[in-house]
Amino acid sequence: MQLTRLSLTNFRNFARMDVFVPDGTILIVGDNAQGKTSILEAIYFLATLSSFHAGSDREMINLIAGQEKLAVARIVGEFKKGKSSHRLEVRIIQEKNGNGGRVRKEVLLDGVKKRSREAIGAFNAVLFLPQMMQVIEGPPDERRRYLDMAISQVVPQAASALLEYSKVVSQRNALLKKLAETGGNPDQLDFWDERLAKRGAEIIHQRIHTIQELDLIAGRIHHEITGGNEVLRLDYRPAFDPMPAPANQPALLYSPPNRSQITVEKIESGFLQALKDNRRMEIARGVTTIGPHRDDLSFISNGMDLGTYGSRGQVRTAMMTMKLAEMHWMREKTGYWPVLLLDEVLAELDEHRRADLMGRVSQSNQSLLTTTDVGLFDPDRIAGWQQWQIRAGTLTEEKPEEV
Repeated sequence: MQLTRLSLTNFRNFARMDVFVPDGTILIVGDNAQGKTSILEAIYFLATLSSFHAGSDREMINLIAGQEKLAVARIVGEFKKGKSSHRLEVRIIQEKNGNGGRVRKEVLLDGVKKRSREAIGAFNAVLFLPQMMQVIEGPPDERRRYLDMAISQVVPQAASALLEYSKVVSQRNALLKKLAETGGNPDQLDFWDERLAKRGAEIIHQRIHTIQELDLIAGRIHHEITGGNEVLRLDYRPAFDPMPAPANQPALLYSPPNRSQITVEKIESGFLQALKDNRRMEIARGVTTIGPHRDDLSFISNGMDLGTYGSRGQVRTAMMTMKLAEMHWMREKTGYWPVLLLDEVLAELDEHRRADLMGRVSQSNQSLLTTTDVGLFDPDRIAGWQQWQIRAGTLTEEKPEEV
Protein backbone atom coordinates (compact mmCIF):
# COMPACT_ATOMS: atom_id res chain seq x y z
CA MET A 1 0.00 0.00 0.00
CA GLN A 2 1.45 3.36 -1.02
CA LEU A 3 -0.09 6.82 -1.05
CA THR A 4 1.23 8.59 -4.16
CA ARG A 5 -0.59 11.93 -4.05
CA LEU A 6 -2.52 13.93 -1.47
CA SER A 7 -4.70 16.93 -2.24
CA LEU A 8 -6.50 19.03 0.39
CA THR A 9 -8.98 21.84 -0.16
CA ASN A 10 -10.46 23.84 2.73
CA PHE A 11 -9.39 21.13 5.16
CA ARG A 12 -8.45 22.40 8.63
CA ASN A 13 -5.92 25.23 8.13
CA PHE A 14 -5.15 24.20 4.55
CA ALA A 15 -6.92 26.34 1.97
CA ARG A 16 -5.16 24.35 -0.73
CA MET A 17 -2.42 21.72 -0.74
CA ASP A 18 -1.42 19.31 -3.49
CA VAL A 19 1.66 17.14 -3.05
CA PHE A 20 3.12 13.97 -4.54
CA VAL A 21 4.01 11.51 -1.80
CA PRO A 22 7.17 9.40 -2.20
CA ASP A 23 7.55 5.91 -0.79
CA GLY A 24 9.78 5.20 2.19
CA THR A 25 9.80 7.48 5.23
CA ILE A 26 8.77 11.14 5.24
CA LEU A 27 9.55 13.46 8.14
CA ILE A 28 7.17 16.42 8.52
CA VAL A 29 8.87 19.22 10.49
CA GLY A 30 7.27 22.33 11.94
CA ASP A 31 6.25 24.19 15.08
CA ASN A 32 3.06 23.37 16.91
CA ALA A 33 -0.29 24.37 15.35
CA GLN A 34 1.15 24.66 11.82
CA GLY A 35 -0.73 21.73 10.24
CA LYS A 36 1.50 18.67 10.76
CA THR A 37 -1.13 16.61 12.55
CA SER A 38 -3.81 17.72 10.09
CA ILE A 39 -1.91 16.04 7.25
CA LEU A 40 -1.88 12.75 9.17
CA GLU A 41 -5.54 13.22 10.07
CA ALA A 42 -6.47 13.68 6.40
CA ILE A 43 -4.63 10.53 5.34
CA TYR A 44 -6.21 8.51 8.14
CA PHE A 45 -9.62 9.88 7.16
CA LEU A 46 -9.16 8.25 3.74
CA ALA A 47 -8.80 4.89 5.51
CA THR A 48 -11.61 5.12 8.07
CA LEU A 49 -13.83 7.97 6.78
CA SER A 50 -13.91 9.29 10.32
CA SER A 51 -11.51 11.23 12.52
CA PHE A 52 -9.97 10.06 15.75
CA HIS A 53 -9.07 13.69 16.41
CA ALA A 54 -12.35 15.56 15.71
CA GLY A 55 -15.68 15.40 17.48
CA SER A 56 -17.60 15.90 14.22
CA ASP A 57 -16.97 16.22 10.49
CA ARG A 58 -17.90 19.93 10.70
CA GLU A 59 -14.68 20.62 12.66
CA MET A 60 -12.54 19.63 9.66
CA ILE A 61 -13.88 22.37 7.39
CA ASN A 62 -11.54 25.36 7.11
CA LEU A 63 -12.79 28.13 9.43
CA ILE A 64 -12.76 30.85 6.77
CA ALA A 65 -14.46 28.67 4.15
CA GLY A 66 -16.96 27.55 6.77
CA GLN A 67 -18.40 31.07 6.98
CA GLU A 68 -19.85 30.72 3.48
CA LYS A 69 -23.38 29.49 2.81
CA LEU A 70 -21.93 26.48 1.00
CA ALA A 71 -18.55 25.13 2.15
CA VAL A 72 -16.80 22.01 0.86
CA ALA A 73 -13.70 20.43 2.37
CA ARG A 74 -12.06 17.90 0.05
CA ILE A 75 -9.52 15.16 0.68
CA VAL A 76 -8.23 13.39 -2.41
CA GLY A 77 -5.80 10.51 -2.19
CA GLU A 78 -4.25 8.60 -5.05
CA PHE A 79 -2.68 5.31 -4.01
CA LYS A 80 -1.27 2.03 -5.24
CA LYS A 81 -2.51 -1.28 -3.91
CA GLY A 82 -0.39 -4.05 -5.34
CA LYS A 83 -0.22 -3.47 -9.09
CA SER A 84 -3.42 -1.41 -9.27
CA SER A 85 -3.83 2.36 -8.83
CA HIS A 86 -6.86 4.01 -7.25
CA ARG A 87 -8.28 7.42 -6.42
CA LEU A 88 -10.34 8.10 -3.32
CA GLU A 89 -12.10 11.44 -2.82
CA VAL A 90 -13.99 12.53 0.27
CA ARG A 91 -16.10 15.69 0.32
CA ILE A 92 -17.40 17.18 3.57
CA ILE A 93 -20.21 19.51 2.57
CA GLN A 94 -21.74 22.15 4.84
CA GLU A 95 -24.97 23.79 3.66
CA LYS A 96 -26.33 26.64 5.73
CA ASN A 97 -30.01 27.51 5.93
CA GLY A 98 -32.40 29.24 8.28
CA ASN A 99 -32.22 26.36 10.77
CA GLY A 100 -28.43 26.47 11.05
CA GLY A 101 -27.52 24.07 8.27
CA ARG A 102 -26.33 20.53 7.94
CA VAL A 103 -23.15 18.66 7.11
CA ARG A 104 -23.00 15.63 4.86
CA LYS A 105 -20.30 13.49 3.37
CA GLU A 106 -19.75 12.24 -0.17
CA VAL A 107 -17.27 9.51 -1.08
CA LEU A 108 -16.02 8.63 -4.56
CA LEU A 109 -13.80 5.63 -5.22
CA ASP A 110 -12.25 5.62 -8.68
CA GLY A 111 -14.86 8.19 -9.73
CA VAL A 112 -17.85 6.13 -8.54
CA LYS A 113 -19.97 7.42 -5.65
CA LYS A 114 -19.99 4.97 -2.72
CA ARG A 115 -21.64 4.74 0.65
CA SER A 116 -19.12 5.24 3.44
CA ARG A 117 -19.31 1.66 4.66
CA GLU A 118 -18.58 0.45 1.12
CA ALA A 119 -15.40 2.55 0.80
CA ILE A 120 -13.86 1.92 4.23
CA GLY A 121 -10.85 -0.34 3.84
CA ALA A 122 -10.07 0.51 0.22
CA PHE A 123 -7.05 2.34 1.65
CA ASN A 124 -5.36 1.24 4.90
CA ALA A 125 -3.49 3.32 7.47
CA VAL A 126 -2.40 3.08 11.10
CA LEU A 127 -2.31 6.31 13.14
CA PHE A 128 -0.62 7.19 16.43
CA LEU A 129 -1.42 10.48 18.15
CA PRO A 130 -0.20 11.33 21.68
CA GLN A 131 -3.83 11.74 22.80
CA MET A 132 -4.49 8.13 21.81
CA MET A 133 -3.15 7.14 25.22
CA GLN A 134 -6.79 7.75 26.19
CA VAL A 135 -7.46 4.40 24.52
CA ILE A 136 -5.76 2.82 27.55
CA GLU A 137 -6.43 5.43 30.22
CA GLY A 138 -9.81 6.80 29.13
CA PRO A 139 -13.42 5.54 29.17
CA PRO A 140 -14.54 2.30 27.46
CA ASP A 141 -15.97 4.08 24.40
CA GLU A 142 -12.42 5.14 23.44
CA ARG A 143 -11.33 1.50 23.36
CA ARG A 144 -14.40 0.37 21.44
CA ARG A 145 -13.86 3.12 18.88
CA TYR A 146 -10.18 2.24 18.46
CA LEU A 147 -11.01 -1.43 17.97
CA ASP A 148 -13.87 -0.82 15.55
CA MET A 149 -11.85 1.58 13.38
CA ALA A 150 -9.13 -1.05 12.99
CA ILE A 151 -11.54 -3.91 12.27
CA SER A 152 -13.58 -1.92 9.75
CA GLN A 153 -10.48 -1.41 7.59
CA VAL A 154 -9.96 -5.13 7.05
CA VAL A 155 -13.39 -6.77 7.49
CA PRO A 156 -15.74 -5.57 4.70
CA GLN A 157 -19.00 -6.28 6.55
CA ALA A 158 -17.88 -4.85 9.92
CA ALA A 159 -18.89 -1.24 9.24
CA SER A 160 -22.37 -2.31 8.09
CA ALA A 161 -22.86 -4.51 11.17
CA LEU A 162 -21.83 -1.68 13.50
CA LEU A 163 -24.13 0.82 11.77
CA GLU A 164 -27.15 -1.47 11.86
CA TYR A 165 -26.46 -2.53 15.44
CA SER A 166 -26.32 1.11 16.56
CA LYS A 167 -29.65 1.83 14.89
CA VAL A 168 -31.27 -1.22 16.50
CA VAL A 169 -30.01 -0.20 19.95
CA SER A 170 -31.55 3.28 19.49
CA GLN A 171 -34.89 1.87 18.33
CA ARG A 172 -34.95 -0.76 21.05
CA ASN A 173 -34.14 1.85 23.72
CA ALA A 174 -37.01 4.01 22.48
CA LEU A 175 -39.39 1.06 22.83
CA LEU A 176 -38.03 0.17 26.28
CA LYS A 177 -38.64 3.73 27.43
CA LYS A 178 -42.16 3.72 26.01
CA LEU A 179 -42.97 0.43 27.75
CA ALA A 180 -41.65 1.85 31.02
CA GLU A 181 -43.68 5.04 30.76
CA THR A 182 -46.96 3.91 29.21
CA GLY A 183 -46.96 0.13 29.52
CA GLY A 184 -47.83 -2.29 26.73
CA ASN A 185 -46.99 -5.77 25.56
CA PRO A 186 -43.32 -6.65 26.24
CA ASP A 187 -43.45 -9.13 23.34
CA GLN A 188 -43.02 -6.12 21.06
CA LEU A 189 -39.34 -6.42 21.92
CA ASP A 190 -39.01 -9.84 20.23
CA PHE A 191 -38.39 -8.36 16.77
CA TRP A 192 -35.70 -5.96 18.01
CA ASP A 193 -34.12 -8.61 20.23
CA GLU A 194 -33.62 -10.93 17.28
CA ARG A 195 -32.01 -8.22 15.16
CA LEU A 196 -29.86 -7.05 18.08
CA ALA A 197 -28.66 -10.58 18.83
CA LYS A 198 -27.86 -11.29 15.18
CA ARG A 199 -25.76 -8.19 14.54
CA GLY A 200 -24.37 -8.12 18.06
CA ALA A 201 -23.14 -11.70 17.74
CA GLU A 202 -21.28 -10.82 14.53
CA ILE A 203 -19.55 -7.90 16.26
CA ILE A 204 -18.65 -9.92 19.37
CA HIS A 205 -17.34 -12.82 17.26
CA GLN A 206 -15.13 -10.50 15.22
CA ARG A 207 -13.84 -8.69 18.31
CA ILE A 208 -12.95 -12.02 19.95
CA HIS A 209 -10.80 -13.08 17.00
CA THR A 210 -9.26 -9.65 16.39
CA ILE A 211 -8.24 -9.18 20.02
CA GLN A 212 -6.78 -12.67 20.18
CA GLU A 213 -4.75 -12.05 17.00
CA LEU A 214 -3.55 -8.64 18.21
CA ASP A 215 -2.73 -10.13 21.62
CA LEU A 216 -0.26 -12.58 20.08
CA ILE A 217 1.46 -9.96 17.93
CA ALA A 218 1.50 -7.24 20.61
CA GLY A 219 2.82 -9.65 23.24
CA ARG A 220 5.87 -10.46 21.14
CA ILE A 221 6.57 -6.84 20.17
CA HIS A 222 6.14 -5.52 23.71
CA HIS A 223 8.43 -8.20 25.12
CA GLU A 224 11.15 -7.09 22.70
CA ILE A 225 10.60 -3.33 23.22
CA THR A 226 10.81 -3.65 27.02
CA GLY A 227 13.89 -5.89 26.91
CA GLY A 228 11.92 -8.86 28.19
CA ASN A 229 10.82 -7.05 31.36
CA GLU A 230 7.09 -6.79 30.63
CA VAL A 231 4.44 -9.20 29.41
CA LEU A 232 1.50 -7.43 27.76
CA ARG A 233 -1.89 -9.14 27.46
CA LEU A 234 -5.16 -7.89 26.00
CA ASP A 235 -8.25 -8.79 27.97
CA TYR A 236 -11.58 -8.49 26.13
CA ARG A 237 -14.46 -7.89 28.52
CA PRO A 238 -17.73 -8.22 26.61
CA ALA A 239 -20.88 -6.91 28.25
CA PHE A 240 -22.48 -10.17 27.15
CA ASP A 241 -19.82 -12.79 27.71
CA PRO A 242 -20.45 -16.12 25.93
CA MET A 243 -17.78 -17.63 28.21
CA PRO A 244 -17.47 -15.78 31.54
CA ALA A 245 -14.05 -15.74 33.18
CA PRO A 246 -13.58 -17.72 36.44
CA ALA A 247 -14.44 -15.70 39.51
CA ASN A 248 -11.91 -14.71 42.19
CA GLN A 249 -8.83 -15.57 40.10
CA PRO A 250 -5.67 -13.81 41.42
CA ALA A 251 -4.58 -10.98 39.16
CA LEU A 252 -1.00 -12.26 38.74
CA LEU A 253 -2.32 -15.65 37.64
CA TYR A 254 -4.99 -14.23 35.39
CA SER A 255 -5.03 -15.31 31.79
CA PRO A 256 -7.74 -13.99 29.42
CA PRO A 257 -10.18 -16.78 28.51
CA ASN A 258 -9.89 -18.31 25.05
CA ARG A 259 -13.26 -17.70 23.38
CA SER A 260 -12.03 -18.38 19.83
CA GLN A 261 -13.83 -21.73 19.52
CA ILE A 262 -17.26 -20.21 20.19
CA THR A 263 -19.33 -19.98 17.01
CA VAL A 264 -21.28 -16.91 15.99
CA GLU A 265 -24.47 -19.01 16.19
CA LYS A 266 -23.78 -19.92 19.82
CA ILE A 267 -23.08 -16.29 20.68
CA GLU A 268 -26.32 -15.23 18.99
CA SER A 269 -28.47 -17.78 20.84
CA GLY A 270 -26.84 -16.96 24.18
CA PHE A 271 -27.20 -13.22 23.61
CA LEU A 272 -30.87 -13.61 22.69
CA GLN A 273 -31.52 -15.59 25.86
CA ALA A 274 -29.71 -13.00 27.97
CA LEU A 275 -31.90 -10.25 26.48
CA LYS A 276 -35.02 -12.22 27.46
CA ASP A 277 -33.67 -12.86 30.95
CA ASN A 278 -32.96 -9.14 31.44
CA ARG A 279 -36.16 -7.89 29.82
CA ARG A 280 -38.01 -6.85 32.97
CA MET A 281 -35.00 -5.00 34.36
CA GLU A 282 -34.29 -3.26 31.06
CA ILE A 283 -37.90 -2.11 30.72
CA ALA A 284 -37.66 -0.60 34.21
CA ARG A 285 -34.46 1.21 33.29
CA GLY A 286 -35.53 2.10 29.75
CA VAL A 287 -32.17 1.16 28.23
CA THR A 288 -30.34 -1.82 26.69
CA THR A 289 -27.80 -2.88 29.33
CA ILE A 290 -25.87 -5.66 27.56
CA GLY A 291 -24.27 -5.98 24.16
CA PRO A 292 -21.15 -4.86 22.29
CA HIS A 293 -22.07 -1.18 22.74
CA ARG A 294 -20.96 -1.69 26.37
CA ASP A 295 -17.91 -3.89 25.79
CA ASP A 296 -14.51 -3.03 27.24
CA LEU A 297 -10.88 -3.98 26.69
CA SER A 298 -8.10 -3.98 29.29
CA PHE A 299 -4.33 -3.77 28.74
CA ILE A 300 -2.57 -5.97 31.31
CA SER A 301 1.18 -5.69 31.89
CA ASN A 302 2.73 -8.18 34.30
CA GLY A 303 -0.70 -8.71 35.83
CA MET A 304 -1.33 -4.97 36.28
CA ASP A 305 -4.12 -3.06 34.54
CA LEU A 306 -2.30 -0.21 32.78
CA GLY A 307 -5.49 1.84 32.54
CA THR A 308 -5.62 2.08 36.33
CA TYR A 309 -2.07 1.65 37.56
CA GLY A 310 0.26 2.20 34.57
CA SER A 311 2.80 5.02 34.55
CA ARG A 312 2.80 7.52 31.69
CA GLY A 313 5.84 5.83 30.19
CA GLN A 314 4.27 2.37 30.42
CA VAL A 315 1.05 3.57 28.83
CA ARG A 316 2.86 5.34 25.98
CA THR A 317 5.02 2.28 25.29
CA ALA A 318 1.98 -0.01 25.35
CA MET A 319 0.10 2.24 22.93
CA MET A 320 3.06 2.28 20.54
CA THR A 321 3.17 -1.51 20.83
CA MET A 322 -0.49 -1.65 19.83
CA LYS A 323 0.11 0.54 16.77
CA LEU A 324 3.00 -1.64 15.62
CA ALA A 325 0.89 -4.74 16.25
CA GLU A 326 -1.99 -3.18 14.31
CA MET A 327 0.38 -2.56 11.39
CA HIS A 328 1.53 -6.20 11.30
CA TRP A 329 -2.03 -7.46 11.81
CA MET A 330 -3.31 -5.48 8.82
CA ARG A 331 -0.44 -6.83 6.74
CA GLU A 332 -1.44 -10.39 7.67
CA LYS A 333 -5.16 -9.81 6.98
CA THR A 334 -4.94 -7.82 3.74
CA GLY A 335 -1.60 -8.79 2.23
CA TYR A 336 -0.46 -5.13 2.16
CA TRP A 337 1.46 -2.99 4.61
CA PRO A 338 -0.72 -0.06 5.74
CA VAL A 339 0.63 3.49 5.60
CA LEU A 340 2.06 4.25 9.04
CA LEU A 341 1.28 7.69 10.52
CA LEU A 342 3.15 8.73 13.68
CA ASP A 343 2.65 12.10 15.37
CA GLU A 344 5.46 13.26 17.72
CA VAL A 345 6.23 9.63 18.37
CA LEU A 346 9.72 10.06 19.89
CA ALA A 347 8.66 12.47 22.62
CA GLU A 348 9.12 11.00 26.12
CA LEU A 349 10.95 7.89 24.84
CA ASP A 350 14.48 7.09 25.99
CA GLU A 351 17.33 6.70 23.50
CA HIS A 352 17.12 2.90 23.41
CA ARG A 353 13.40 2.87 22.65
CA ARG A 354 13.78 5.60 20.04
CA ALA A 355 16.33 3.47 18.17
CA ASP A 356 14.17 0.36 18.48
CA LEU A 357 11.08 2.19 17.22
CA MET A 358 12.87 3.71 14.23
CA GLY A 359 14.07 0.25 13.23
CA ARG A 360 10.51 -1.03 13.30
CA VAL A 361 9.15 1.94 11.35
CA SER A 362 11.37 0.97 8.43
CA GLN A 363 9.45 -2.33 8.12
CA SER A 364 6.52 -0.45 6.57
CA ASN A 365 6.60 0.46 2.88
CA GLN A 366 5.59 4.03 3.67
CA SER A 367 5.64 6.04 6.89
CA LEU A 368 4.94 9.68 7.69
CA LEU A 369 6.26 11.07 10.97
CA THR A 370 5.86 14.54 12.46
CA THR A 371 8.19 16.38 14.81
CA THR A 372 8.93 19.84 16.17
CA ASP A 373 12.54 18.83 16.84
CA VAL A 374 14.67 17.08 14.21
CA GLY A 375 17.34 16.68 16.88
CA LEU A 376 15.38 13.78 18.35
CA PHE A 377 16.30 11.70 15.30
CA ASP A 378 19.59 10.00 14.49
CA PRO A 379 21.12 12.11 11.65
CA ASP A 380 22.52 9.04 9.89
CA ARG A 381 19.12 7.34 9.89
CA ILE A 382 17.16 10.29 8.48
CA ALA A 383 19.80 11.23 5.87
CA GLY A 384 17.89 9.44 3.12
CA TRP A 385 14.40 10.47 4.25
CA GLN A 386 12.23 12.99 2.44
CA GLN A 387 11.58 16.04 4.65
CA TRP A 388 8.58 18.34 4.48
CA GLN A 389 8.74 21.69 6.23
CA ILE A 390 5.36 23.13 7.18
CA ARG A 391 4.44 26.59 8.37
CA ALA A 392 0.96 28.14 8.63
CA GLY A 393 -0.54 25.51 6.37
CA THR A 394 2.13 25.90 3.68
CA LEU A 395 4.26 22.90 2.77
CA THR A 396 7.84 23.03 1.47
CA GLU A 397 9.52 19.85 0.25
CA GLU A 398 13.19 19.04 0.67
CA LYS A 399 14.76 16.15 -1.21
CA PRO A 400 17.01 13.76 0.78
CA GLU A 401 20.25 15.06 -0.81
CA GLU A 402 19.31 18.62 0.27
CA VAL A 403 18.89 17.68 3.93
